[in-house]
Amino acid sequence: MSVTLILLIITVGISFLAFNEPTYFYKLQHHPFTEVREKQYYRWLSSGFVHADYMHLGVNMFVFYQFGGIVEQYYTTVFDDTTGRVLYLVLYLGAVIAGALPTYFKHQNNEAYAAVGASGGVAGVMFAFALFLPTSQILLYGIIPLYSVIWAVLYLIYEQWAGRRGQDNIGHDAHFYGAIFGLIATAIMIPRSIPHFISEIQELMSKWF
Repeated sequence: MSVTLILLIITVGISFLAFNEPTYFYKLQHHPFTEVREKQYYRWLSSGFVHADYMHLGVNMFVFYQFGGIVEQYYTTVFDDTTGRVLYLVLYLGAVIAGALPTYFKHQNNEAYAAVGASGGVAGVMFAFALFLPTSQILLYGIIPLYSVIWAVLYLIYEQWAGRRGQDNIGHDAHFYGAIFGLIATAIMIPRSIPHFISEIQELMSKWF
């Protein structure tokens, strides 16, 4: 069984458990006010396995399933199966934590702030995909075709802008920093991805100009 599928099953299972038992939800959510006072740093990671509602869970897991299998396959192709899966797991879990850290420092004295969701990890996987396949097309909102590299740039711009506005209940910081982690971590673990990315962009540009 793939790491992607295992993570998906675990996330769905824990999320469903938390939906039916609020105590687990509050113990697992990212809550900087509690983390800094009770030293409960495990929440940086555990919050990636619980979700606000069924829609939140469904969207995250659908996107993760779509991109995770492809990225995992790239990792296992570059390395052997075991090493590739371990490093892919590091990518995903590291992105979850990286998505939580900025708000940990930002909201340590804000008792009202809390966050849940796998968005940081999912964003990390999607940006690894964009690094591997920058000229592959992604359907934005399921209808607008965009090259993944263009989508990635627009995604970062939007998430940074929306995060600064702070006018909704979405974890834009988690999206932004999880994505950055996925990009950097993949570039470090698979250095050949950088020249491949550049080559793909140059080929794309040659078609345009």
